[in-house]
Amino acid sequence: MPLKGKKIVLGITGSIAAYKAAYLIRALIKKGAEVQVVITPSGKEFITPITLSALTSKPVVSEFFSQRDGTWNSHVDLGLWADVMIIAPATAATIGKMANGIADNMLITTYLSMKAPVFIAPAMDLDMYAHPATQKNLNTLRSYGNRIIEPGEGELASHLVGKGRMEEPDNIVKALEEFFIQQNELSKKKILITAGPTYEKIDPVRFIGNYSSGKMGFALAEECAKHGAEVTLICGPVQLTTNHSNIHRIDVESAEEMYQAATKYFPTMDAGILCAAVADFTADHIADEKIKRKGDELHICLKPTKDIAASIGKIKKPNQTLVGFALETNDEQQNAQSKLERKNFDFIVLNSLNDKGAGFRCDTNKITIIDKIKATEYPLKSKALVAKDIIDRLTEYIK
Repeated sequence: MPLKGKKIVLGITGSIAAYKAAYLIRALIKKGAEVQVVITPSGKEFITPITLSALTSKPVVSEFFSQRDGTWNSHVDLGLWADVMIIAPATAATIGKMANGIADNMLITTYLSMKAPVFIAPAMDLDMYAHPATQKNLNTLRSYGNRIIEPGEGELASHLVGKGRMEEPDNIVKALEEFFIQQNELSKKKILITAGPTYEKIDPVRFIGNYSSGKMGFALAEECAKHGAEVTLICGPVQLTTNHSNIHRIDVESAEEMYQAATKYFPTMDAGILCAAVADFTADHIADEKIKRKGDELHICLKPTKDIAASIGKIKKPNQTLVGFALETNDEQQNAQSKLERKNFDFIVLNSLNDKGAGFRCDTNKITIIDKIKATEYPLKSKALVAKDIIDRLTEYIK
């Protein structure tokens, strides 16, 4: 049972659909989950804390302070306790507050402190749901990595017919079960990921580099870890941090250091994802002292770096999966297909600097996944959602 023993924070807001929360709680507990309710003040107008407490066998959390004697409810502790948070029903007001970080009640502060994945089940009238402000807020929440359980269509409380009904409790439970099953898809698998740029020194204070931020590689590492994998993340100089405990980070600077680390660790891996923007050339000579300005020209002799992808492709075993990246400016698919074959990749992720919102330093990306049979294009998405698409494809190869 995927939900057995799982700790679930259920957020309830001020919607007529709050009555469905009682059915949702019962269904979750029947599956073996432990449920803690956090309800907004307006939510209590639709369903009583006594009902919810009776169903969960836990006191319902609503206010920051339980009593006036200093007893308080810790949103931080709830954020650390939970395996998942589900907000059902989620009103337009709560969705707006979540998207903009307006922490004016216990539910929003709990959400902002949540370490676990968050699911959101909207419930509102059809025009409110379709309004551009609501859709913008939902897209913002998706970009943060939250999962939206789309509302259903039918007769609403207003007696209008359209999209806005909170999804039925049984379907919400199925979504949570599928999520936890998916979390274990890469359990006990070892995955190597390279990320970020490399810096190639020319003297003690200068280097040759590129604009890679490492965001795509780090998103991939987090997504792999969420699926249960043990991740070895080899990253160049970046200003990013990892969150998941399953990620072992190795910091390097140069292409040579990344080559040494990647070729050392890959033989024991189940898969490798080569996302780093590795320099193709490095200085033939590194000056011992800062190079002073002399004359009108400076000539630096460069030599090729070791080809990490080609080297790993040569030592790849039949039971290993290798994923490459191609950032192109022209003849994109042709160049990516050629790289796929030359480097012995199982599939390659293509992005183009010609696509607005893709490439270096962006929070979004637009990719095409190319394997030996077909090319699949994806729309512009946050890098967290792009990582999910890539890892979903990876799980098809790793069994």
